[in-house]
Amino acid sequence: MRFATLGLFHEANTFSPTPADRRLFTAGGILRGREIVAEYDGSSATIGGYLAEADRLGIELVPLVFAFVNPVGAITDDAFEAIVGEMLDRLAEQGPWDGVLLNIHGAAVAERHPDADGEIASRVRGVVGPDVPVGAVLDLHANISPRLVDALTVTLVYQTNPHVDAREQAIACTRLVAGCARGELTPRQSLVQLPLVVNIARQDTNEQPMSGLVAKAAELARRPGMLSVSVVEGFPYADVAHMGMTCLAVHDGDQSQADAAARELAAEVWEHRAALQARELDVDQALDLAECEPEGPVVLLDVGDNIGGGAPGDSTVILEAAVKRGLGSLLQTLWDPESARCCEVAGTGAEVRLRVGARSAHAAGNPVPVVGRVRALSDGRFEAKDSVHAGLRFFDMGPTAVVDTEAGHTLVLTSKPVMNSSLYQHYSVGVDPRDYRVVVAKGVNSPRAAYGPIASRMVVADTEGVTAMNLDKLAYHHRRRPIHPFELPDFDPGNP
Repeated sequence: MRFATLGLFHEANTFSPTPADRRLFTAGGILRGREIVAEYDGSSATIGGYLAEADRLGIELVPLVFAFVNPVGAITDDAFEAIVGEMLDRLAEQGPWDGVLLNIHGAAVAERHPDADGEIASRVRGVVGPDVPVGAVLDLHANISPRLVDALTVTLVYQTNPHVDAREQAIACTRLVAGCARGELTPRQSLVQLPLVVNIARQDTNEQPMSGLVAKAAELARRPGMLSVSVVEGFPYADVAHMGMTCLAVHDGDQSQADAAARELAAEVWEHRAALQARELDVDQALDLAECEPEGPVVLLDVGDNIGGGAPGDSTVILEAAVKRGLGSLLQTLWDPESARCCEVAGTGAEVRLRVGARSAHAAGNPVPVVGRVRALSDGRFEAKDSVHAGLRFFDMGPTAVVDTEAGHTLVLTSKPVMNSSLYQHYSVGVDPRDYRVVVAKGVNSPRAAYGPIASRMVVADTEGVTAMNLDKLAYHHRRRPIHPFELPDFDPGNP
């Protein structure tokens, strides 16, 4: 058998003023053919799982085009049409195919296509026709529309957050698409869209209530004939009509069984709607806890500046507060290309006077004046060798400087925003997070897989920014109404 794999992977924060344009995609990575294999073969990412299982099954998996960019705003129209157009051209030119494996996120938004993933899947379906099985593994933060599911034969979703099961889900998806191609399976899919938003601080699948909901999905998936059952958290920073939580079930041949499983899971989710909301500590309260902790490192999760959710990574609100109270022994990364360049010019060992952070127009906080010494300079490239959110392997921070300040802080100043999802981000520049009392991680869930094993405590800090956990601060115009917790909808999971 001969399968194609291709995709455009983007989680769009529509509250970010930074568009996902062609320049960003080119810098972030548009891979073609064997470049995809070189980047992802052996990785724990979705494509790594596709490659591994296709090889094991004796399937010729042909990589076509894969585009990725860090979460920012909506994809510009010209970037979307150029990338998707190339994907479809190669899909048409190099066919026919026995199956297609898509690598898409599920929360992509383009300027002219609010449901960008549904648009991509529909166009792929238009090229290969109705009989070729098309499978996809979506991120747990996918905002899933009926159009997307209708275009796919098999839809699977990560069931961990931090996302450490991307490879596992991709292996399962490859097996199911292969079964369809051999005529052994007839998937029937059922989607329930709940009028519900889960707060970003309640999305850790190792904690209740999400751990219980994931367990319920797994229990339902063990029923005879079920191929998959997924609870999907959704992405609250996308102002689109299909934003919110969903439940998805796939049965082999029986639509009624798929419908029953999806509705039963939706009822369980709806029962926990209040527990899926959150209010956390402000910056001073979080620092108070860190100072009282007998041992470090205490990892402060900077929710409002979550790079993995579309924030710029240059917020200084925690750094400002730490300086003000005289708290030392703090480690933090900041996206600050200008300061990184100044350090590069000064050289390793040089004393520097900088104003760090708050470089973007929508940054939280203000530039912080620091005096320090350049400990190290790096090209910013590193390979993650620990458990990483989404199974990513190779990272590029751009020219990077490490500065030890007179205040007792160590700042890792990067030229490109990179999620704090691997300890090797620090190890690669000669820094060990275990040496610090406080470590600031830009995110809320993605850092947990890496930092959890070394942290004496992890504290969520409710900070300002385009990924603020208090969704009342965001101006929605296109979301559904009513939807909990903004309104009080009347919802019957048994008859959605």
